[in-house]
Amino acid sequence: MVALQAKTSKKKKMLPTPPQISGQREKPVSRAQDQQDSSERYSPTLPDRLSTDRSLTVSARSLSEVELGPVPPKAFAEVKMEAGGERFPKQRQVLILFLLLGVAVAVWEPRRYSVLEETESGSFVANLAKDLGLGIGELAARGARVVSEDNQQRLQLDLQTGELLLNEKLDREELCGPVEPCVVHFQVLLKKPLEVFRAELLVRDINDHSPEFPEREMTLKIPENSPNGTVFPLKRAQDLDVGNNNVQNYNIRPNSHFHVSTLKRGDGRRYPELVLDKELDYEGQSEFRIIITALDGGSPPRSGTAQVRIVVLDVNDNAPEFSQKHYDVQVPEDSPVGSLVVKVSAKDLDTGINGEISYSLFHSSQELSKTFELNHLSGEVRLLKKLDFEAISSYELDIEASDGGGHSGKCSVFIKVVDVNDNSPELTISSLTSPIPENSPETEVALFRVRDRDSGDNGRMICSIQDDLPFLLKPSAENFYTLITEGALDRESRAEYNITITVTDLGSPRLKTEHIITVLVSDVNDNAPTFTESSYTLFIRENNSPALHMGSVSATDRDSGSNSQVTYSLLPPQDPHLPLASLVSINADNGHLFALRSLDYEALRAFEFRVGAIDAGSPALSSEALVRVEVVDDNDNSPFVLYPLQNGSAPCTELVPRAAEAGYLVTKVVAVDSDSGQNAWLSYQLLKATEPGLFSVWAHNGEVRTARLLSERDAAKHRLVVLVKDNGEPPMSATVTLHVLLVDGFSQPYLRLPEVALDEAQADSLTVYLVIALASVSSLFLFSVLLFVAIRLCRRNRAASVGRCLVPESHFSGHLVDVSRTGTLSQSYQYEVCLTGDSGSNEFKFLKPIFPNLLDQDPERKTEGNPNFRNSLVQMLIAAVEMMDSARI
Repeated sequence: MVALQAKTSKKKKMLPTPPQISGQREKPVSRAQDQQDSSERYSPTLPDRLSTDRSLTVSARSLSEVELGPVPPKAFAEVKMEAGGERFPKQRQVLILFLLLGVAVAVWEPRRYSVLEETESGSFVANLAKDLGLGIGELAARGARVVSEDNQQRLQLDLQTGELLLNEKLDREELCGPVEPCVVHFQVLLKKPLEVFRAELLVRDINDHSPEFPEREMTLKIPENSPNGTVFPLKRAQDLDVGNNNVQNYNIRPNSHFHVSTLKRGDGRRYPELVLDKELDYEGQSEFRIIITALDGGSPPRSGTAQVRIVVLDVNDNAPEFSQKHYDVQVPEDSPVGSLVVKVSAKDLDTGINGEISYSLFHSSQELSKTFELNHLSGEVRLLKKLDFEAISSYELDIEASDGGGHSGKCSVFIKVVDVNDNSPELTISSLTSPIPENSPETEVALFRVRDRDSGDNGRMICSIQDDLPFLLKPSAENFYTLITEGALDRESRAEYNITITVTDLGSPRLKTEHIITVLVSDVNDNAPTFTESSYTLFIRENNSPALHMGSVSATDRDSGSNSQVTYSLLPPQDPHLPLASLVSINADNGHLFALRSLDYEALRAFEFRVGAIDAGSPALSSEALVRVEVVDDNDNSPFVLYPLQNGSAPCTELVPRAAEAGYLVTKVVAVDSDSGQNAWLSYQLLKATEPGLFSVWAHNGEVRTARLLSERDAAKHRLVVLVKDNGEPPMSATVTLHVLLVDGFSQPYLRLPEVALDEAQADSLTVYLVIALASVSSLFLFSVLLFVAIRLCRRNRAASVGRCLVPESHFSGHLVDVSRTGTLSQSYQYEVCLTGDSGSNEFKFLKPIFPNLLDQDPERKTEGNPNFRNSLVQMLIAAVEMMDSARI
């Protein structure tokens, strides 16, 4: 065993030596012994060995230190070194050069192991982890696998211990037949990174077959005039074992006429020959029977016997002769069964029965007998089964021609099988990764091996895939290919790929093999949910029922599985005062929106909020959309009359002078509607009147006017019922009652209060007296004030007006504006308040506007007195009205 070790300042590397197959074992041994023997007998060594105590250490300029183990004597001469340290520089350099060349060649040799045939399944073969220099855990981490050439799982690798074990009993004769040595080629496949180690397993023969003759009885015809020493070939015994376990010798029982010699031919096989020792006498003995025994070289040896029947013939002095001793034939392997291979021909100069020739196969084996058929009369050789160049590339037939007189001649036929492209390429998938995560960079998808059993161009292959796929093929060692992704894949664009791997040979015609693999792309959460719209507008009628479905929002996610499961939620509103949680809820699964309570258009006409959609991926992705809810008005509010007030107090009485012309404005009914749109469009109509046709109500502004001139015959007191109706569906309405008093002049006292008020006053006398007292005091005070005002106004306007007074601007809210003439009180109207000092009633009345006239009568004249007089007057009037109301209550 030789080992070369070079140590430098940078690294240390062990170089393996060329392997050598050691001698064969005779018997199966135990697992431990077989492991030791396998390491000793079939470890990487050089052809010859020396004892391990012989070593040599030399130094050279190119190496800092070189250590030589046991040195093979055939590699170089032994160099003796003296204790004094004498050196031979030139010899050392030559020795080192030879060693380096030998080791460099040995590095490329495959690792070799051996095992006896018929060894039990599970037996130890070798420790691959130790031989490959890998840790036990590294084998499992790198997915170590054992791949054989014919895809048969004869070996198994224990990833936990790193031991290579037999997966089944091996029969050398079944595996290799007569071929010696019987070597099974396999590869050790490692991934991450990819490495392929070639290895060979030598299956050693054991003596498990006995020799067998093709016939139990052989007949040999020998002319009686055959001279001594004549040799007669016999059919050899067949032994399926090889080497020393094959037939080594033949013998017969002692006989005075014959003995057997064993002939070893160039193919290594041994053939028996019967040698004539004593002349035969047909008349003395015409037949002999001899038992021949074939012995193999096994330990213990096995044997087989056959009987030789020797027929002594009369003299026949001419033997058949073939036209040629050797025939060379080439036969295509795709030749059909029954086709002619060759026709041999022999001639015999004798006549009669001695000239009749018959042909037969000599030294025929089972394989030859199953493959070829020889016509005994014509000498034609035909096929019995299809040929296979990959299994057997050539045959050799020995054909014997015998005449009727016992003479024979022989020839040999060499048949060469011509390879044709009859084997399609084979593809074996070693590993497949599916599914592949999307967005991953260059990823290994599959690892596969291709091979073609043909030879030459018929066995050369081209491997390819479709051009329109984002995948690439990378060739590796030993006809291995790796299928990888060309770039990142997008599952949303394509979730499945059907890849067709096409392997084509270069033969004629070309044969190809296609293998389809399906690669799935697994989803990664790389897409956020997307709403169908960026903003939604929902409409809902007011006064809705709680939990009413208002509408839906919808978001989709292009991912799949849990990454596409969308959950909806309400986001906090931007307006902190909006009680969104009490207004709206959302179904987290389908995005349905529900109103939690009844909405009121008059309180909340519209509101906005944002809805979020989040998927269930990791990390989760989300998006949001704006939702605007418009509350649609419903006609749920009746018109509200602002004037005259309907607060349960005594009705208001309007004063109309009898001298009023037609179209005189009596009063204006002012009403509003909290609804909007056409639900707030108000119309007015006169529902009831004491005297129909005397008054009319304008439908759009609620003004009550006289329809004709008043006369003395018209009643002094009129009661009008005005209907205020909106334009909703269904319409809603309200009524207001007006009392109109026709007077000849404004100084005329009012009529007494309605009977209802008198009845109530009489019901409680104390209250009545108190009201009368307060009214009297108020009337006296107001009369004094009005008298003072009247005097001042008469001086200024030169006209006497009795009982004329002002109403403050703040009696009605300033925000009631009738822009569209729908009935709201306009700011342009300021009415005159008329009060009476009658003890039975305290009334105020709106008449026609007087401030504009008062201010614009004489623009050139300046207001006399204090400029704050007008404000003081207004305040006094307000106080008087409040006192009057208190008294009335």
